Amino acid sequence: MQLPAGTKLGPYEILGLLGAGGMGEVYRARDQRLARDVAIKVSAQQFNERFEGEARAIAALNHSHICQVYDVGPNYLVMEFIEGTPLNGPLPAEEALRYALQICDALATAHNKGIIHRDLKPANILVTAAGTKLLDFGLAKMKRAKTGTGNGPTGADDITQTMGPTQPGMVLGTAGYMSPEQAKAEELDGRSDIFSFGLVLYEMLSGRRAFARNSAIETIAAIVRDEPPPLDAPSHLCAVVARCLRKSPADRFQTMGEVRVALEQAGAAPAHDTPSIAVLPFANMSADKENEYFSDGLAEEILNLLAKIPGLRVIARTSAFAFRGKEQDVRKIAETLGVGNVLEGSVRRAGNRLRVTAQLISAADGSHLWSERYDRDMTDIFAIQDEIGKAISEALKVRLAPRTQTMNIDAYQNYLKGQYYRARVTPDNLAKAKGFFELALAVDPNYAPAYSGLAGYFYTLAVFGVRPTAEVSPLARSAAAKALALDPANSEAHSVLAAMAAICDYDWNASETGFRKAMAVEPVTATVRVRYAVSYLLPMGRPAEAIEESRLALETDPVSMFARFGLAWALSHAKRYQETIEYASRSLEIDANYHLIWFAIGVAQLYAGLLQEAIISLRQGVELATWWGVGIGLLAGAHYRAGDYERSQELAGKLGCLGQGVGTAIYHAATGELDAMLEALDSAYRQRDRILLDVRHLFFFGPYLVDPRFQALLQRMNLV
Repeated sequence: MQLPAGTKLGPYEILGLLGAGGMGEVYRARDQRLARDVAIKVSAQQFNERFEGEARAIAALNHSHICQVYDVGPNYLVMEFIEGTPLNGPLPAEEALRYALQICDALATAHNKGIIHRDLKPANILVTAAGTKLLDFGLAKMKRAKTGTGNGPTGADDITQTMGPTQPGMVLGTAGYMSPEQAKAEELDGRSDIFSFGLVLYEMLSGRRAFARNSAIETIAAIVRDEPPPLDAPSHLCAVVARCLRKSPADRFQTMGEVRVALEQAGAAPAHDTPSIAVLPFANMSADKENEYFSDGLAEEILNLLAKIPGLRVIARTSAFAFRGKEQDVRKIAETLGVGNVLEGSVRRAGNRLRVTAQLISAADGSHLWSERYDRDMTDIFAIQDEIGKAISEALKVRLAPRTQTMNIDAYQNYLKGQYYRARVTPDNLAKAKGFFELALAVDPNYAPAYSGLAGYFYTLAVFGVRPTAEVSPLARSAAAKALALDPANSEAHSVLAAMAAICDYDWNASETGFRKAMAVEPVTATVRVRYAVSYLLPMGRPAEAIEESRLALETDPVSMFARFGLAWALSHAKRYQETIEYASRSLEIDANYHLIWFAIGVAQLYAGLLQEAIISLRQGVELATWWGVGIGLLAGAHYRAGDYERSQELAGKLGCLGQGVGTAIYHAATGELDAMLEALDSAYRQRDRILLDVRHLFFFGPYLVDPRFQALLQRMNLV
C-alpha cells in the first residue's frame, strides 16, 4: 500500500512517490531536522533481510559516484535525493567514456570492499550535473558477510527484481543485463559486474541493448549463447566492450582496475579510427631451424618500414611476436592487439634462394586483402621488404615514403641475429647478442643500427643489474655516440644517452633534452617512452606524466612486459597501490617470469600493509633474478618486519656477496641501522646504481627521508 503525501516516518515527511517495484516503493521525503530532501526506500516485508543487506552494502561505501545512505529505520532506508535522469544512449564516444570511467571507479570501490552489485543497468545509474551516481544495491552480495542472499548462487528471485530506488516512474527488468554465470545461477564474483558493465557501455555507445529479444527467457538464452551485433564506435572502445562481454569470466578483464586502464588507453587513442596493423612473426619454413632469426628479422624490418607511414598505427615487435607458435584465430589476435589488420607470412630459405609468402588479413571478417609470393635471391631481400610495404600501403590507402638507405647483407644478417638474442633477456642470450652486433660492425664499421644495438645491450646490463652501471656506462655511451655520428636521428641511441645522463650524471636537463630528441623521431617506440617515464619523469616526481607515457607505449606494444612494468611502477609512485597490484598481477598472465613485475607488486603490497603477500611476491622475484640485490634487500627487510630474523639475516648474507648497494641499504633501513644504511647508500651512489633514482619511493626508507644525511644524498643527485 502506497504512503500518501504528509505521512511521517520518524523525522521524515513523505512528499510523493518516485517509483515502485518488487522490493517496495521509493519516495521523495523531507528531513525536518536538517531541512533537506531525501529518498526513502520502504521495503516490502518479504525482502526485509535483503533490504538490511542493501543498507549495510551502501553504508560500507564512500564514493562520489555512489549514492549515500543517511539513515535506517524499522523498515525503510534513507538515502541522498539525487536530481538526475537515468543513463540513456546513444552518447558521443567522449561522453560515454567519461561516464564509463566514473561507473568503473564506483564499481572498483565496491569490489574492493567485497561487494558485488549484481544489478548494474542504465536504470540504476543516474546522470546529474556532476556526473553519474550508481544506485540500488538491493541485490548486492557481500562476499565476506552472510546476508539474506548468502554466498551461494544467485536465486531465481533475482530475476524478478525490477525497480531501482530512485528511478521516477520507470520499471526495467534486469534480464537484459545479467552475466552468463548469473543467468545460469552459478557462483558470482566481480567479473559478473564487469560483464554487466560491458552491456551498459554497449548501450551508451549504441542506444540499444546488446541482447534485445522478445521475452526475458529469450534474452537470457541469448546472453548465454549468442554474440551481440557489432558496434559502430571507435575500435578502441569496441575492443573494451568485446572483452567485457566474453562468455567465460576467465576471458574478461579480471578487475575494474584493469577495465579502467583499458578505458583510459582508449581515451588516449585518436577520436577517429585510423588504419592499424600488427605484423606477426613470419613462420620459418626452412630445413635449418637456425634460420628463425632471419624470418623474425624480415617481419621486423617490414614492421619498421610500416611504422614510418604517417597515419598508420603499427603494433610493436614485442607484442606482435608474443603470438609466435600459438594456434589462435587471426581475428582474436587482432582484437587482443586492438588492430584492424594483420600481416602474416612465411620464409623458406635454401642456400642463397628465398621463398617469401605474405598475406594481409582484415580483422573484421578474416578476409584476405592482399597476398603474394616472392621467389628471389638473398640479395633481393630489401626489395622484397619494400614491395611488401608498398602493397600494404596501397591496400590500406596510406602513403609509404621511399627508402634510400643501402645495407651490407652480411652486416644486416648479423644485426638480425643480435636483435633476435637481445629480445630474449637472459645473461647468456645477451652475450650472444653482443657477439653478433660486433660481427656486424666487423663487416661494416659504418652500420649505425649495430652500434645502437650495442648501446641498448650495455644499458640492459645496467638496468637489470647484471653488471655495475659505472662499469658499463662508458661503453653504452660510446656505442650510442658512434650510432648518432652515423645516424643523427637514431632514437635508440638518443634514449640510451638520456638515460645515462640521469643515472650517472644526475643531469636532469641533459636527460630531458636527450629524451625529447629520442621522441622527436617518429614513430616513438614503446621502449623509448618507458625509459623516459622511469628514468626521468618518476625521479622528477611526475607520476601522472609517467603513467600517460606508459599508456601511450602500451597502445603500440600492449603485451610488452617492460611497458607493463613502467605503468605498474608509475601507478605505485602515484600511491595507487591497489591498482598497481591488480594491474601487475594481471600482467603476470602474459609472462610470470618477468622479475620486475614481481618487484612492483611486492613494493605496492608493502605500502598497502600486505606484509605476508609482499613476502610471497618478492620471493618470486628473487628466485627469478638471483643477482637482483634490491629485491633481496626488500625481501630481507620484509622478513625482518614479520619477525623472521633468521631468514632475514640469511638473505642479508647473500647481499654481502653482491657488494654494498641499494639492496643492502634497504635491509639496514628495515633493521633501523642508520649508519650502515647511509654507508650502503653512499656506496650505491659511487657505483651509480640505477635503482638509486627511485630511492624516495623504495619501502623502508620512508622514516629516514628527512634525515639531513639522506637529504644530502638527494642533493648530490640533484633531486631536491
